[in-house]
Amino acid sequence: MIPERKIKHEIKLPDGVKAAYSEEGVLMLEGPKGKVSKKMSNSSLKINVDGNTVKFSPARLTRNEKALANTFRAHIRNMIKGVQEGYTYKLKVCSTHFPMTVTIEGDTVVVKNLFGEKIPRKTTIIEGVKANIQGDLITLTGCNKESVGQTAANIEQSTRITNRDRRVFVDGIWITEKAGEKVR
Repeated sequence: MIPERKIKHEIKLPDGVKAAYSEEGVLMLEGPKGKVSKKMSNSSLKINVDGNTVKFSPARLTRNEKALANTFRAHIRNMIKGVQEGYTYKLKVCSTHFPMTVTIEGDTVVVKNLFGEKIPRKTTIIEGVKANIQGDLITLTGCNKESVGQTAANIEQSTRITNRDRRVFVDGIWITEKAGEKVR
């Protein structure tokens, strides 16, 4: 009889990063830039935090469980990078037809006078994300890649315009940099 093979993933945490895994299936990492937590529980995957390493392995060697293990590994790496360096997204305010004003009021981004609209467009900033406006540039920073990216997408979608030619009407707020990578 051939012994069953096991795949074991181990991710060593860098200095200054601490991890904890709760019984509810929440993995929490803490580092110099802040804290990030994510629910990472699955019945077919065993996760264990041992000192400065996070260990996880699938119960069986099916294709889906291998893919799930690799997904968890990618999430953990993103969390480690987030608590060490953080993530930054940059958005550009473009207004050619009407002067558009963008302000931050509490945890809300308010866009006024988009194409001469009387009602301002609003979107919320997700918890843990810091927003800063300097001229026509909006900078979003935070530890959680998903929260920062979703906030940037929400701001971009808040200025979405339908029934007009995008080649002519380019007004809006556009993502120009995602986590250090140039876009468009």
